[in-house]
Amino acid sequence: MDRGELVVITRPSNTTYYEDQHGETGMEFELAKGFADSLGVKLKVLESDDLSYIRYAIRKGTADIAAAGLVVTPERTESLRFSTPYQQVDSLVARRLDSPRLRDLADLAGHTVAVPAGSSHAEMLIQAQLETPELEFIEVEDATPEQLLALVEDGEVDYTLIHSNSYALQRALWPDLIADYTVATDMPLAWAFNPKDDKSLYLAAQRFLTQAKADGTTAKLEDRFYGHVEYFNLYAARSFMRHLEERLPRYEELFRSAADDNEFDWRLLAAVAYQESLWDPGAISPTGVKGLMMLTNDTARQMGISDRTDPEQSIRAGAAYLRRVHAKIPDRIPEPSRTWMALASYNVGFGHLEDARVLTQRQGGDPDNWQDVKQRLPMLAKPAYAEQLKYGTARGGQAVVYVRHIRRYYDLLVWAENSRRRDDTRVALH
Repeated sequence: MDRGELVVITRPSNTTYYEDQHGETGMEFELAKGFADSLGVKLKVLESDDLSYIRYAIRKGTADIAAAGLVVTPERTESLRFSTPYQQVDSLVARRLDSPRLRDLADLAGHTVAVPAGSSHAEMLIQAQLETPELEFIEVEDATPEQLLALVEDGEVDYTLIHSNSYALQRALWPDLIADYTVATDMPLAWAFNPKDDKSLYLAAQRFLTQAKADGTTAKLEDRFYGHVEYFNLYAARSFMRHLEERLPRYEELFRSAADDNEFDWRLLAAVAYQESLWDPGAISPTGVKGLMMLTNDTARQMGISDRTDPEQSIRAGAAYLRRVHAKIPDRIPEPSRTWMALASYNVGFGHLEDARVLTQRQGGDPDNWQDVKQRLPMLAKPAYAEQLKYGTARGGQAVVYVRHIRRYYDLLVWAENSRRRDDTRVALH
């Protein structure tokens, strides 16, 4: 591009664009970054929660592409040019567990329903009104899915509509809600362009997205951002939210301090501690590991601490030990794969992780990519594979589950904090 940068407008959300320990990320961001890299230009990101403004920015040339989790709809295609889809989602109705379950959309009549203004959800409800005129709903300006779920949880509205990918990522934050009615399936998500612009950028994007689907890039991104959230347990979700409010505040400053000393995101340390002990400093296992970070006697001695049940000592030692493990992972491995491999090594041992990477390479995978390595870790439990490797059998599948849980807790901590920071948990109805 002549100006040397690609300007993309998106919505800040867990399905599109946010910041974690490694900086900017999100499904939309990573795809857009890949496209910008393929063009040899820098990526500039603009943010807006206002769907109408996003469309306006494209039409006025403020941004080149809208990569904002936009569903392709008949109304939108009248003013925007859409790329080939890169993902498909369903439209779901979310409700409180004690609210009536829907049999069809007509059951929404007589209830308070809220959706984001200008959204594909609003378009569907407008169509539904043709058959059910008594169905009414509120379009909330600049509303995020989190804000609308908060309204449902508080009883200010009875129902809201949400995309399946967004619900999958954050349902653990809302254990008293459920999205169990499907309005539409396989709705295409695509990038949007100004139909009046020269087609060169659009055609380049078409080639990039087609290639990304063909070479597995899109599938790997979906696995990276959604592969660890397939498993949901209502009891565990409620426990996490309770501990988030009651236990974490006691130790947050300790996590922050230890994270600063060891160059980690404090939320990652907190996620590891939750996986290990549920943030219980008195936790002890049958094998004798104990404390917030569930340290062994040997690890405690290596890290120079005397009381594993002391929260400050446990967190400090656990963070330093994790930094030591992380440093052993080759620095050529890009993030976040390097961190996920460090966590797997923390659980199963560095030698067994290296065996899994060797096996990955032998089978034609990428030994520097966590998505590839995690597929081979469970094979370490099988003698047919383990006998070919240096360190023998191991419970590699356990390490995969361990990392998946920590990633889940980490994501929830990131999104919970981002919601607080942006005052994103409450919105007023007008």
